[in-house]
Amino acid sequence: MIRPLLLGTALSLALTLSTRLIAADAAGPGPEEIVQGSAQKMLVELDSNRAAYRRDPAKLDELVANVLLPTFDTEYAARLVLGQSWRGATDEQRKRFVDAFYKSLLHNYGEALIDFTADRFVVLPFKGDPADTQATVRTEVKRASGEKVPVNFTLHRVDGAWKAWDVVIEGVSYVKSFRTDLGAEVQQKGLDEVITRLEAQQSRPKPHT
Repeated sequence: MIRPLLLGTALSLALTLSTRLIAADAAGPGPEEIVQGSAQKMLVELDSNRAAYRRDPAKLDELVANVLLPTFDTEYAARLVLGQSWRGATDEQRKRFVDAFYKSLLHNYGEALIDFTADRFVVLPFKGDPADTQATVRTEVKRASGEKVPVNFTLHRVDGAWKAWDVVIEGVSYVKSFRTDLGAEVQQKGLDEVITRLEAQQSRPKPHT
């Protein structure tokens, strides 16, 4: 599975898309400009209150929920992760899985973002057409060693708003990675047991050190 730190760092850029994008059209800011501007908003908040967020995981989860995840198409990603299991799931199972998946994202992003700083990423020039319904935003994330890691974000336009639904890090798709891991577990244990595990896992507090 994609390493949580790098995954969270990458997703932090894609998932901070501003709600201003809901009203934007092809003449408005390009996807790369939205990612760049919105990421800065998140970084300013983290840099100003990092110690407080480190002490209080619930506060960090709340920040992620309010700033990052509203512009992430959680249900669409969850559907892709479950694949055929989604089609065979009941409405209740789908709702529980989306909710558990959402909470899992909160924890994963928060754990990664706590040490994220502005000097570790750069948004590359956008090569797509902002008028399209699909877009890929390319960035580079710098590791502590100085190595630059390519990160591609996949977004689609839903009801006039851009939503991020996948991130590809060093050629590894976030959605495909989770689909492989959870798909095998669902086949072995069943969907209900997987959902119950995710729910139990996210109900436990994760203190930061």
